[in-house]
Amino acid sequence: MRKTAEPLPTAIRIPTSHQKVDLQVDGRLVRLTNLNKVFWPELGVTKRDLLQYYLDVSPYLLPHLADRAMVMKRYPHGIQADFFFMKRAPKPRPPWIQICSIEHDSGNIIDFPVVQDVSSLLWIINLGCIDLNQWYARCDDVNKPDYLHFDLDPTEGAGFEEVLETAMLVHQALDSLGFPNLAKTTGSRGLHVYVPIQRGPLQKQVWEFAKTFAKSLAQLKPDLVTAEYRIAKRPAGRVLVDYNQNAWGRTLASVYSVRPKSQATVSAPVTWEEVKQGIRIEDFRMDNIRPRLYALGDLWAPLFDSQKRADLTPFLKGKTRKAS
Repeated sequence: MRKTAEPLPTAIRIPTSHQKVDLQVDGRLVRLTNLNKVFWPELGVTKRDLLQYYLDVSPYLLPHLADRAMVMKRYPHGIQADFFFMKRAPKPRPPWIQICSIEHDSGNIIDFPVVQDVSSLLWIINLGCIDLNQWYARCDDVNKPDYLHFDLDPTEGAGFEEVLETAMLVHQALDSLGFPNLAKTTGSRGLHVYVPIQRGPLQKQVWEFAKTFAKSLAQLKPDLVTAEYRIAKRPAGRVLVDYNQNAWGRTLASVYSVRPKSQATVSAPVTWEEVKQGIRIEDFRMDNIRPRLYALGDLWAPLFDSQKRADLTPFLKGKTRKAS
């Protein structure tokens, strides 16, 4: 794997001669530390390389993170060491880190950090976050998401070919409902399919729709698809259409996230034509995603088109149609 790639225009470059550096970004001073620490030992990829990657893709990534609480998954010593989840923004922290305060069922209020700009993105990555996991709803109303999604995950005995076949099935079923839908690799074993929706339904209602949709597909193609969430009862050789990640407070790795996998794979947007023709998870890596972005732009920009969002309302009153 090459450790560098062609930078995108106007990208800020992190000096290569220091273990730590104070970088001027957005008119702010961001301290980056332990830059020579190796995060991918087999590849020789360092924390500096990871920070530079996120700097380079930030014009495309940041709109997908803005205004959303961020759950931090920290790998302070790289992918082969222990990691831990962290919800509360640590203290001390820079005064310019925006906070999203969310009350949970326990009555506990958690102050999540929000990645709004390049400086806050670098601050999060410098904490040892490799992939980014933001909420589905924006901070102004954390109970009302603006997209739903399906995580396509192969069970034991199923491979990526079955994932691709299932993705096309999900795509066709969503098209039959008139729902716009986009795909990306997970960077791990499967694919994510996202549907931009009009904000209004509560997260639980979105979850209920996703559950009904997934179970309908499992009935339609029981030899390929399962919607069984209980691992002990999940049949082998199927692809799980995981609807449960739509539950309140759950997160998935964001678009353009690097995953803590051996090849530094990336959760990358793909076209439905690419899915149809056949892709591989390892086709999209930290070392090659930047030229693709420069050539194609953000394939997930349609998520921001308010005129092209699915209306779930008719499907939340006992009228949810089965996939066909």
